[in-house]
Amino acid sequence: MSKVDGIGSLLAKLDRLGMSAEEGLSKAIGKQTKKVQATAKQLCSVNQGELRNSIKTSVETEAGRVTGTVYTNKKYAAYVEFGTGPVGEQNHAGISPEITPAYSQNPWWIHESMIDKKDAEQYRFFKIETENGTFYQTHGQPAQPFLYPALKSNEKNIQRGIEEELKKQIRKAVRND
Repeated sequence: MSKVDGIGSLLAKLDRLGMSAEEGLSKAIGKQTKKVQATAKQLCSVNQGELRNSIKTSVETEAGRVTGTVYTNKKYAAYVEFGTGPVGEQNHAGISPEITPAYSQNPWWIHESMIDKKDAEQYRFFKIETENGTFYQTHGQPAQPFLYPALKSNEKNIQRGIEEELKKQIRKAVRND
C-alpha cells in the first residue's frame, strides 16, 4: 500500500470550492488503481486467461480514508504470485519483501480430475496409473508475480497522477464558479 503525502492543501482547496475532497480523491485514486490493474493484467501469466480476466479493482472510502485495491478472487492466484513447494521456494524473485511464504517441502499428487491432461503433459509431471485413475506428482511451481510488481512499477507515478487529477478537478471547479 502506498501513502500519498503532501496532498492536504489540494484537498483543502477542493473543500473550499464546494467539492467533496473524498469524492475528488476517490476519483483520482480510482484512475491510478486502473493503471495498476492494467499492468497486473499485462504481467499475469496466461494459460486460459481465467486469472488475467479475474483481476479487478475497488475504491472504498471509510472514515475519511480512501483506499484503492487491485485484487483477484481466484483461489489459486496466491500460488501463481508466490510459487509453490520447493520449486517456488527456490524461484520467488519479484514477490513482496514483506511476505514470507511457507513452502511445502514434500511433493504432492494431483488426480486427473483436478488438472487438464494437456496441462499435465506440458509440465511433464511424473504420473502413475491406478485403479482410481491417473495421478501426477509435482514439486511445485516457480513464483510468477504479477500483483506486487504491478504496484511497484507504478508506484512513482501514482502520487503524481493523483496530484494531477486533483489539480484538474480544482481548475474545473474554479472555472465553474
